[in-house]
Amino acid sequence: MRAPARAHGRRTADGAARGRRKPPGAPRAARKSALLGCVALLLAGCASMSMPDNGEVKDVAQSPRAEGDSEVRVYGVPPQDGAQPTNIVRSFLDATTSDEADFRTAVQYLAKSAKRTWRPFQVTHVLQERPKPEPDIQPDREDADGYTVTLSGSQVATVDANHAYTPQEKPYRQTIHLIKEDGQWRIDRLPNGLVLGQSDFQRIYHSVNKFYFASYKSESREPKAGRNVLVADPVYLRQRIEPITASVKALLSGPANWLKPVTSSAFPPGTRLATRDLSLDDSNALRVRLSRQAVSSGKSQCKRMAAQLFLTVQDMTRASKISEVELQDADGEPLCALTQDQADRDFTPSRHAVHSANEYFIDGDHKVVTMPDSATEPTPVRGPLGTGKTPLRSVAISRTEDTAAGVSSDGRALYVAAMEDEAERGDPLLTSTDSAKGGEGGLTAPSWDGLGDLWIADRDAHGSRLLRMREGKGAPEEVAVPGLGKRRIKAIRVAADGIRIAMLVEDKGRTTLQLGRVERGGTYGHPVLSVQELRPIAPQLEDVVAASWAGGSRLVVVGRESGGVQQMQFMETDGSASNAQTLPGVNGVKSVAASEDETRPLIADATEGIVRLPPDANWKTVAKEGSAPVYPG
Repeated sequence: MRAPARAHGRRTADGAARGRRKPPGAPRAARKSALLGCVALLLAGCASMSMPDNGEVKDVAQSPRAEGDSEVRVYGVPPQDGAQPTNIVRSFLDATTSDEADFRTAVQYLAKSAKRTWRPFQVTHVLQERPKPEPDIQPDREDADGYTVTLSGSQVATVDANHAYTPQEKPYRQTIHLIKEDGQWRIDRLPNGLVLGQSDFQRIYHSVNKFYFASYKSESREPKAGRNVLVADPVYLRQRIEPITASVKALLSGPANWLKPVTSSAFPPGTRLATRDLSLDDSNALRVRLSRQAVSSGKSQCKRMAAQLFLTVQDMTRASKISEVELQDADGEPLCALTQDQADRDFTPSRHAVHSANEYFIDGDHKVVTMPDSATEPTPVRGPLGTGKTPLRSVAISRTEDTAAGVSSDGRALYVAAMEDEAERGDPLLTSTDSAKGGEGGLTAPSWDGLGDLWIADRDAHGSRLLRMREGKGAPEEVAVPGLGKRRIKAIRVAADGIRIAMLVEDKGRTTLQLGRVERGGTYGHPVLSVQELRPIAPQLEDVVAASWAGGSRLVVVGRESGGVQQMQFMETDGSASNAQTLPGVNGVKSVAASEDETRPLIADATEGIVRLPPDANWKTVAKEGSAPVYPG
């Protein structure tokens, strides 16, 4: 949503200051006469035109327009002579929200000393509303020639110099100092960075995924750990200022600090762009000139660099498909190229994830069933968990869709069985240490990562243990979660890449959604896994009921704000609200499932039963009885 601009601080693209009071006009009768004259001229012009009354209808192609382009752009207004300090600060803040790459208008509000020292991109503070500039109520008597203005508001997040978004709710209060320079008030001391209201931030910035290769370290030599698994790293970039160039520069700067320990980049350290601006050519191909650091790379490494560029720029230019990325040296000589087909085949963000046409849930007879889009009735899965002989309360299907893992209805036992006609259930792979039966204790719903490993948490009155079973059949290995403390894990969902895990964590009656980073320490053959740096994904929600991965850096989350009603929304892994569409409401959701293939429908366990939400449609009931809907994973 675009916030109204103040008249003295911003101009629209047509040059008129927004909100400026119009001067007194002509008398009403004169204005009416002028208006009637304009109408008469318009009608006369239409009468003189020959209107066709036959002929075929032809399509008229729209001229292409890059995503983020807008018919209206906002520009700053230079300082007015004699403007007072508070108005100078207010107009300066308005100018920082303009669509100018270098803030040239905003800089005009600064004194000469501040022009040399102000660093606008060091940090961006995002407030609920635009900051309120107010005169300092206790001016410094020793500063008779200066003036201090205080900025205040309620901060919701920050964006750092590497474009990483972090939710951070706290009061915001900073001061700006002004002096007179050549007879005009100018800002000589101010904090580095920008301070924006949410509406301005959403208009100016756009969430974009950069892509880096997953680094499995102590398990990197195992066959299941592919070298070409790419992980999405969301950042916020200015969407109207050279968007492709900005996304490539952000990629070359490396992953965000949170992802650095578990990802790597194919670009050699120090690699930079060797050209000023990037754009797609007429065939939707991207040619990228790189500095000398990238020239000595071998063909395989060059292809990996191209893959990172391909997926990153494709995410920025979502409206148009990129046909090819070609890397060149500084003189324009080709190094390597990657086509769209090659990128899709060899470098997908979740290479081990299967884009399934099937959804799964537990029906009213305790059977694990599947429901393809084309089916009108659910079908029991093959194997022992599709017979109903073992009552289950949760289930997970491997990403290769050949194995099912289910937790018994009392939460005590985990069974893993092949989805084959002759397969047997066998003994529990894991038994909970929780002595209580039923309720929310015992084992959580299991979750498979893209490496074929099975994850689950065991809960009792004293806390939780996070466990991993290699390939869904090995002995349970405990995974340390240092940031968990005495809090209790209620549910888990592991990303396809196996290096990020979403957890519902309960603490003092409140359930929050936390994202953790899976680190693989130890040595080859003896890995030691831990989940590090838990961080909140939906801090505004007081109680989170369910969550599921819904893309490379996106989750669908069900919860409610304090005192509010239950809602379902998409959230990015950095904790920001997703650019995705608003979801229609559905009553009483207990669980939700999404595919990491973003074209697949959502499914949920709600008051109406098992319901499905196809893209651009509304919720539809597919089974009146059932629970625990899942996609493979």
